[in-house]
Amino acid sequence: MPRRIIRVLKPLTVWGLSLVISGCIGTGGIAPQDSALPANALATDEAIEHAAQDAHWPAGQWWRAFGDDQLNHWIDLAALGSPSLAMAAARVRQAKAMAGLAESAESLHINADSTFKRHNWPTDQFYGPGELSNTSTWDNNASLGLSYSLDLWGRESNSTERALDLAHQSVAQERQAQLELQDNLVRAYIQFSLNYAQRDIAQATLTQQQQMLDLAQRRLQGGIGTHFEVSQAQTPLPETHRQIDALEEAIALSRNQIAALAGKGPGEGAQLRRPTLSLQAPLTLPSVLPAELLGQRPDVVASRWRVAAQARGIDVAHAGFYPNVDLVGSLGYMATGGGMLEFLAGKKFNYSVGPAVTLPIFDGGRLRSELGEASAGYDEAVAQYNQTLVNALKSISDQLIHRASMDKQQRFADESVAAAQKTYDIAMIAYKRGLTDYLNVLNSQTLLFHQQQVQQQVQAARLTVHAELVVALGGGLMAGNDSPADDKTVAPKPPAILAVFER
Repeated sequence: MPRRIIRVLKPLTVWGLSLVISGCIGTGGIAPQDSALPANALATDEAIEHAAQDAHWPAGQWWRAFGDDQLNHWIDLAALGSPSLAMAAARVRQAKAMAGLAESAESLHINADSTFKRHNWPTDQFYGPGELSNTSTWDNNASLGLSYSLDLWGRESNSTERALDLAHQSVAQERQAQLELQDNLVRAYIQFSLNYAQRDIAQATLTQQQQMLDLAQRRLQGGIGTHFEVSQAQTPLPETHRQIDALEEAIALSRNQIAALAGKGPGEGAQLRRPTLSLQAPLTLPSVLPAELLGQRPDVVASRWRVAAQARGIDVAHAGFYPNVDLVGSLGYMATGGGMLEFLAGKKFNYSVGPAVTLPIFDGGRLRSELGEASAGYDEAVAQYNQTLVNALKSISDQLIHRASMDKQQRFADESVAAAQKTYDIAMIAYKRGLTDYLNVLNSQTLLFHQQQVQQQVQAARLTVHAELVVALGGGLMAGNDSPADDKTVAPKPPAILAVFER
C-alpha cells in the first residue's frame, strides 16, 4: 500500500477509535449538584452562645445522674435483651459481610472444575461423529481457572470503600438505635415516677376530702352546720376515687411499657418498684460549638458515612466508562475417548493465559443512567445530611431553651405551692373557728392540689429536658470518633480523560 494512503488512513483510524471510545465514555455532563453544609457555617442562637464553655461531653452512662439504681438496672437489661438493638446489631454484621463480599472482588480467584461423562455417540455416519459412530467413550476434563482484576480505574477498590462506608453507617445507626432506646426508657421511667407522684396527690386529696366530710358531719351534729355543707363535702369523693384508679392503671401500663422496651414480659415489669429519681449535677456544654457538638450525634455521623458511600458510588460509575482489563488463565486436562482416567496423561495437558479486555461502546445509555443514579443518590444523601445537621442544631437549641425555662418554672411552681399551702391552712383554721364557710376551704384546697400537680409536672418535665439535652448532644456515645474525613464526603470529579472527551 502506498505510503500516501497510509498517511491518510492513520488519522482517520485515530479519529474513528476516538469516536468509538468517546461513544462509551462520554458522561453527558452528568454530575452531582449539591454540597454538604459546613457545620460551623450554621448560625447559632443566644441559647447556644450563652451556654457554659468549660464543659465536657455527657458521660457514657448519662442516666446515672438521676441517682436511681432501678433505672440503671433496667437500662442494662435493655442493652442485653432489646429486640431493636438485636436488629441493629444484625444489620451491622450484614453490612460487614457485604463489605467482605465487595473486597473479595479485588483478590485472585481460583476455581476448580471437572466432569466425568460416559458419551454414547449416534449411529448416523454421514451427519454424525464419523468413526465414533455407534460407540461409547469417556468424555472427561479437569481444569483450574484463575482470574485477577487489574482494577486499573479503581472500580473494585471504590466498591470496597463504598461497602466499608456503608458498614460504618450501620455502626452509627446502631449507636442511634441504642441512644433512642435509652431515651425512650428514661422518658417512660420519668412518666412512671410522675404517675406515682400524681397518685400521692390524689390520695392526699381524698384524705383531706374525707376529713372535710367528717368535720361537716360533726358540725351538723353540733348544730352549727348544715346538710348542704355535708352534701358539698360528699360530692368530690367519687371523682377523686376515679382519678386514683386511673393513676393506678397508668402505673401498671408504665410497668408494661418499660418491660417491653427492655425486651421483657409483663411479669418482670410487675417487679418494678416506685422510682427514686433526683437530679443533682447540671449538664453543661462542650467547649466547641457547633461542629464537634454535632459530630458526636450518631444520626449526623451516619448521614456523613452515607454521603461518603455515595461519593464512592460515583467513582464506581465513572470506572464503568473505561475498558475493563482482567488477567485470566487456566490449567487443565481433557480428552474424548480412551479409558476413564487416560485424560490425565501429560499429552492431554493444556493451558491458557492472557488479558481479557471488555470495552463498552454503545449500551443504550446504561452507563450514563448509572452515573445519573449515583449522582442523584449523592445529592439525596447530601440533602439528608444537611437536614439532619439543621435539625440537630435546632434540637440542641430547643433543649437549652427548655432547660432555662424549666429552671425558672421550677422556682415559680415551688413558690405557688408554698403560697397555696399557706392559704389552705388559714382557711382551715378559720373554718374550724366558724369564721368562714366551707366554700372558701374547698376553693383553697382545690388550688393547693392543683399547684402540687403542676409542681410535679414541672419536676418531671425538668428531668425529661435533661435527658433530651443529653440525647441531643449524642448521649456520650462518642460517635464522632468514627466519622469520615471531610475529603471523603466531597463529590468526586470526572477523571481527566472523561473531561477531555466531554470537551
